[in-house]
Amino acid sequence: MTDLNTLTIAEARDALRRGEVTSLDLTEACLAAADGAGALNAFVHPTPDLARDQARAADARIAEGDAPAMCGIPLGIKDLFCTKGVPSQAASRILQGFRPEYESTVTQNLFDAGAVMLGKLNMDEFAMGSSNETSCYGNVVNPWRCGNDATPLTPGGSSGGSAAAVAADLCLAATGTDTGGSIRQPAAFAGITGIKPTYGRCSRWGIVAFASSLDQAGPMTKSVRDAAIMLEAMCGHDAKDSTSADIPVPDFEAMLTGDIKGKVIGIPREYRMDGMPAEIETLWADGTAMLRDAGAEIRDISLPHTKYALPAYYVIAPAEASSNLARYDGVRYGHRAKLSHGDGITEMYEKTRAEGFGAEVQRRVMVGTYVLSAGFYDAYYNRARRVRTLIKRDFEEVFASGVDAILTPATPSAAFGLGEMAQADPVQMYLNDVFTVTVNLAGLPGIALPAGLDAKGLPLALQLIGRPWEEGDLLNTAYALERAAGFVAKPAKWW
Repeated sequence: MTDLNTLTIAEARDALRRGEVTSLDLTEACLAAADGAGALNAFVHPTPDLARDQARAADARIAEGDAPAMCGIPLGIKDLFCTKGVPSQAASRILQGFRPEYESTVTQNLFDAGAVMLGKLNMDEFAMGSSNETSCYGNVVNPWRCGNDATPLTPGGSSGGSAAAVAADLCLAATGTDTGGSIRQPAAFAGITGIKPTYGRCSRWGIVAFASSLDQAGPMTKSVRDAAIMLEAMCGHDAKDSTSADIPVPDFEAMLTGDIKGKVIGIPREYRMDGMPAEIETLWADGTAMLRDAGAEIRDISLPHTKYALPAYYVIAPAEASSNLARYDGVRYGHRAKLSHGDGITEMYEKTRAEGFGAEVQRRVMVGTYVLSAGFYDAYYNRARRVRTLIKRDFEEVFASGVDAILTPATPSAAFGLGEMAQADPVQMYLNDVFTVTVNLAGLPGIALPAGLDAKGLPLALQLIGRPWEEGDLLNTAYALERAAGFVAKPAKWW
């Protein structure tokens, strides 16, 4: 078999079980692809020796007949996941040199299933960003381009390294995290599939925290089937995470029948935004028609508090970030600034944090500290929490009325140029999350999958939002939409 790095998880699993290929073969193909893709800047801490050791162990396990679905599958791991003995910096200077003595629960679950880690992937610093331009490692470049135009495009953020690596076939799949759209938005920009599960479905233990009530890990893959396979391996109750749900994890892949006859799909009127590009409107209409043709009932719905979601999110997320990032002070681990004679502990804190945190992280910490401060806590933070409750109630009422899933655009545009938003108001960048943040505020599962190309040949995606804990049903609806859309485009290799 040739071009082993281009296989899907499902194809590789079946080939491994038939003895047509080894995990070591797959791993070497991916390592070679990653070595030749330095222009994308996706992998930042390669682990080739560890990958080969894990691949040999997976091959032995397969030979013995003990082969879970993820056994022998080469993956990229977002730098937000702590990996034992491997640099885990969250793309920040302040964690330079940090090598955890423990493994995150999600990566441990994957390794227990026999998965192979090729290395750590680039991302926005502390997962704060929508374009992968805030990383201490430098920008990630989207493998897609506008025809013959050599302008580098963003892969989205914060899981931009994961999106680029999967789209460019540097790995068979990758882990991502999603706080306000950081799996779904980059998946959309890179023409791949990304699912954010229900809050509590995947353990957050060992994942560097951004906003603890919003963060959730998920897979970024080449297909819906791959997302189902990998998500099952990532999930499970974890006593080390107090927000981890103690509920059974179903066989998500077995639920992919493609039959959605009688399912009710909601189309929220509030997502029709002023100035939305015609291509996004058309894609949404086409996706609606595809689901209707597959036998689903289409129903117009209202989510009236959607218009408050973005401002509420950008109060709650920075508030939680300012609290979570207070631990990075130069005392226990990571970067410590050089001090001048006479400097005390206050100067050490100030200099370390000023040197260690990038501009976007500093901005969000300052906003978060402000909204939590005396005199502003009720005016901003508590008000945002009340709005969050109303947003969650909107979804609960819609699902209680019989709606099974909600179809929306995934992003307000296709991928834009790196540096294009550099001089824009930060709020303009935050608008990239306009279709995704409600899902995190309500703790719901959401999936983005490619459904078409824009006039410049760049991928466009749709988003499906599901009922809590019903990822299997959501994946099946996405599977039906994927089959109807028939998206098979890949970026032309230039790197």
